[in-house]
Amino acid sequence: MTQSPIIIGSLIGGLGLFLLAVGMMTDGLKKAAGSSLKRILSQWTDTPFKGVLSGFFMTATVQSSSAVTVASIGFVNAGLLPMRHALGILYGANIGTTVTGWLVALVGFNINIDTFALPMIGIGMLLHLVKGESRAAAFGISLVGFGLFFLGIDVLKNAFEGLVAAFDLTKFRAEGLAEVLICLLLGVVMTVLTQSSSASIALTITAAASGMMGINGAAAMVIGANVGTTSTALIASIAATANAKRVALAQVIFNVGTGFIALLILPLLFFVINTLSDSLGFSADPSISLALFHTVFNLLGVALVFPLNDRLADFLTTRFMSRDEKLYLPKYLDKNIAAIPVLAVNSIAMELEEIAQRVNLIASMAVSSVPDNVKEIHDNIVIVRHLSKQVSLFIASLERSTLSVETTKQLASLLRIDQYLLSCAKYAEHSYNKIKKLDRVTVDDIDKAIKAYNISIVEILDADSIEDIDQLLLRLQSSHDVLKAQLLNEGAEGSLSFDSMLELIDVIGDQLRMAQRWLKARKYLQYLHVEIGSSDQTSQQDLAEPESLNPSQ
Repeated sequence: MTQSPIIIGSLIGGLGLFLLAVGMMTDGLKKAAGSSLKRILSQWTDTPFKGVLSGFFMTATVQSSSAVTVASIGFVNAGLLPMRHALGILYGANIGTTVTGWLVALVGFNINIDTFALPMIGIGMLLHLVKGESRAAAFGISLVGFGLFFLGIDVLKNAFEGLVAAFDLTKFRAEGLAEVLICLLLGVVMTVLTQSSSASIALTITAAASGMMGINGAAAMVIGANVGTTSTALIASIAATANAKRVALAQVIFNVGTGFIALLILPLLFFVINTLSDSLGFSADPSISLALFHTVFNLLGVALVFPLNDRLADFLTTRFMSRDEKLYLPKYLDKNIAAIPVLAVNSIAMELEEIAQRVNLIASMAVSSVPDNVKEIHDNIVIVRHLSKQVSLFIASLERSTLSVETTKQLASLLRIDQYLLSCAKYAEHSYNKIKKLDRVTVDDIDKAIKAYNISIVEILDADSIEDIDQLLLRLQSSHDVLKAQLLNEGAEGSLSFDSMLELIDVIGDQLRMAQRWLKARKYLQYLHVEIGSSDQTSQQDLAEPESLNPSQ
């Protein structure tokens, strides 16, 4: 019993060395890597498989899955890395963290620690002192970390052996389900407290190799360490963007799911591991068995989730949605409807009605006298463009072999409507941006004429039912021509500067084209609603193109 304070002190000191070492390794290697981590994260992750490889190599290099995960969340949060690409990094990071277990099992117990750990510390500190703030100095700190890491293993190994000799620990072999679950919880708590699964796993392997706990209890603690490491990602995602929160949730789903499966098939896994250990000649070494176990169940987890990666990404996309993100989602387009062409056409028409309402808002703001609509107009145009792209992709996804001639013509009309609405929004933005740059018109007659022209456009935009679109188009063209002639006359007389005259002519021209596109979009939508709602086919001649779709005209 007199040895108890020494043993407890050794345990605390060994754990302290572990945590200090892991922190120094991670910080030193991250600084030594420089911009490489950012380059790998942003450029080498464009496919899930590349993401897995990148996550593995980065975690094996910096010896911290938490550092790689937090970096990934940071890049996703900053918009530098798509959420879907980050999933592969998470899978690879879980495999990469198994390198720590192999370092402990292969190096920590089979080589005299003092022969290489102390020289590593000495060389590392020398590099740090001589090289200042360079990458070599950062690498020196990581060398010191590696040396302290193995010294910590040696201290803990001796402390655990003393603990086994001083106390009867046979009742803590964790052979029953309840005891295994307690060990799992202990692994979770230990990782949450230390914020390092590497330290927890190294500590567990050391305890098992010293005879302090049975292989099943140690395996449960390794699983718990894998689950506990998700706390770092959850903390990093607090107050982050929705995509960053999705990445954190993905890690929770993956690590908890993998741990649950590993716990369910624990006997089967150890049967496989024992077979592998026997074939490799390591059957009597619990440290090797645990390192193999950690590797196998992480590889199994990646193998199970990788084929479901797209579904997981789709599920995550619907989580933590902000109000702005919801605005970018189509209301009526559903891939399940795409298999039924009649329903697909109806859904696209309803989606275009939604887009038309937003385009109407943009056009109304563009001809209003409110001076600070720039951001709102721009934001709505971005949404319109995104929804328009979704419409085009949905139409492209329809199975062509199942489309009738009538449906094909209707889809062509829907694409035409979509283009008109996009063009309308574009001219609205152009005209509004030009108005913002114009000096106030000092000629009263011109000012009144422009306001009257804008009012006539607003009346067209606000009309609930547009029965005679062709007449409205002619009337609007006539109003434009009269106003243009008035501007030319005022410019010729010198009442209006030449530059202002040209700029105002451009503005009213853009507004004319904006209104024309709006009317044409409404015309096609009306005809399509008649076609969809009636069993009688509308003559395709009624849907003849009124004028070129070239937006420059």
